[in-house]
Amino acid sequence: MLNTPKGLRMHIGLFGRRNVGKSSVLNAITNQETSIVSNVAGTTTDPIDKAMELLPLGPVLFVDTAGVDDDQEAIGKLRTRKTAQVLDRCDMALVVTEAGTWSSYETELCEQLKSRGITVLLIFNKMDAFEGKTLEECLQEVPNEYRTLPAVGMCAIQSNGAKSGVFALREAIIEHAPDEFIEDLAIVGDIVEPGSTVMLVVPIDKEAPKGRLILPQVQVIRDLLDSGSHAYVVQVEELASALANLKNPPALVITDSQAFAEVSKIVPEDTPLTGFSVLFSRFKGDLVTQVQGIKTLSHLTETSKVLIAEACTHHPIEEDIGTVKIPALLRKSIGKNLSIDNVRGVTFPENLAEYDLVIHCGGCMFNRRRMLSRIHACVAAGVPVTNYGLVLAYYNGVFERSIQVFQSSLNGLAQNAEMSLRDRL
Repeated sequence: MLNTPKGLRMHIGLFGRRNVGKSSVLNAITNQETSIVSNVAGTTTDPIDKAMELLPLGPVLFVDTAGVDDDQEAIGKLRTRKTAQVLDRCDMALVVTEAGTWSSYETELCEQLKSRGITVLLIFNKMDAFEGKTLEECLQEVPNEYRTLPAVGMCAIQSNGAKSGVFALREAIIEHAPDEFIEDLAIVGDIVEPGSTVMLVVPIDKEAPKGRLILPQVQVIRDLLDSGSHAYVVQVEELASALANLKNPPALVITDSQAFAEVSKIVPEDTPLTGFSVLFSRFKGDLVTQVQGIKTLSHLTETSKVLIAEACTHHPIEEDIGTVKIPALLRKSIGKNLSIDNVRGVTFPENLAEYDLVIHCGGCMFNRRRMLSRIHACVAAGVPVTNYGLVLAYYNGVFERSIQVFQSSLNGLAQNAEMSLRDRL
């Protein structure tokens, strides 16, 4: 399970003031020297990722951050900003402080985490330095509204080199993990019945890594296998003959979104059809919000400004979907002078309000919380946001068909539209 992609791991961030022992806590729970430990405040600069298996929870990713109180100089402010960015991808936050030293920094941090709907676990480290002080006494120093948060007292490093409280910390993480990591979300397995046949159309072109499939395709195959379905993988050229060879029509055809035009002509109208990226709009993001964002395409003009965001950091090629194909479709439909910006990886602008539409990839390299955080940022800025696959379905005349398989889900979510995106985070 160490090969599990980061995007499918539960992200656990360690936050706190400088020199409270965040790195020592990480080293203790992973039982490795993952982070450099020093008595010098500010030793940790950039966030440090450490993947591990936390059974029975499964694959997780710990993120060690710089101290949140490091604001005395330019480099300190940069560290603090990097730390704040980690919040966008955290499913759980470990707020580390020293026993008996709760301060305004911890309170402000808890307020920020609460506003984002992030699960919080308090860690009172260095309990050995306060002999006779109990966890209950430490909690008495915490403001009332945070006193009921789950808490652990521990000592990541004792003077004799021993550790204490590590087992209790592991148990607390497992006990308070968000429900979605206890009950796995399905990509497609909840849409088709067990034993169903699903046809996957996978073009092998310049964007396909040599010798392997791209991550969304692999994850869909695995999800179908887990759900007891039959996955048939073909290229566009073999699709017609593969369909003819089946005794019964497939329950669903899933195609690379870039092949919607060709595939939709081959697959009979009464056979459900969608795209990998569309599936990931639901799996990683907020399908309702991104479906609604499609409406904006008909209102854009040459004076509009569009942001195209991609989670991957691969070097774009001449057929790249985000920098070549989608911009070409937009300018062909709207006008050649349409302004388009591209961002990749962890980069995401703060000035979202200047855009008329954000088009995001499926987010296979991100965990769900980071994708939802980005969508929430767009909604908060009043900017419509949609998805690569939905855009390609729209311009190829199969938009309604591509989302038909999710109709019951869309109807159910639409009925709860009054629920804020923050609540759904």
